[in-house]
Amino acid sequence: MTEPRPSAATTGTLHLIPVGLSEQPINNWLPGSAQQKAGALAHYIAENAKTARAFLKQLNLTQPLQAINIHTLSSKADDTMIRQWLTPLLQGEDMGLVSEAGCPAVADPGARVVALAHQLKITVKPWVGPSSIVLGLMASGLEGQRFAFHGYAPVKPDARKLQLKQWEQISQRQKQSQLLIETPYRNVAMFQSLIETLAPQTRLCVARDLTGEQEWVKTRTIADWRRQPTPDLASWPTLFLFQA
Repeated sequence: MTEPRPSAATTGTLHLIPVGLSEQPINNWLPGSAQQKAGALAHYIAENAKTARAFLKQLNLTQPLQAINIHTLSSKADDTMIRQWLTPLLQGEDMGLVSEAGCPAVADPGARVVALAHQLKITVKPWVGPSSIVLGLMASGLEGQRFAFHGYAPVKPDARKLQLKQWEQISQRQKQSQLLIETPYRNVAMFQSLIETLAPQTRLCVARDLTGEQEWVKTRTIADWRRQPTPDLASWPTLFLFQA
């Protein structure tokens, strides 16, 4: 006999809690209502348990940190395991989902958890907080209605340049902004590939350390970037955006 599914009235809520992009005080980027809810949750699924604990230490917790159950969403976690983690929700308890930085489930493996929650008819509650993708696009002046986030470009220089040209062609055809990130120590190499590969009239935005003390956002044409010194990018998370 098939076990009946719990109704929405008897299940808990999966709360999608944003995590900071920088070391700024939590009041600068997370509303008080979200802080209060996050501090009251006894169960979490996190991309990284260590960074999740660092986030929780910033909150006024209603219970000791050691008592909070945190599941790590590694590549080894399959759907069966995640469904087991979601059991408290089916028993009426709330649960939190956090990314390593920014908004969970946006360019983030947490999307798998949210998809399974919907399959189980669990209520999903997104909370307001920082997203480097959204903040960078807001500040870039590039096309904000049609855009694509690609994550990382290829590491090898030739493959990277080929991929950048293909994205530039798509941008030109579809009037679409292209967004990508890089590991901080490769930011300068990525910047050089961008200004060497893209067309002179293409606009490139460099958004560094968003919400942090070293926040710096500039949009210039490739021709303009080539005439300027290379910006200091080696130590901070950076989002690159361009539009042909």
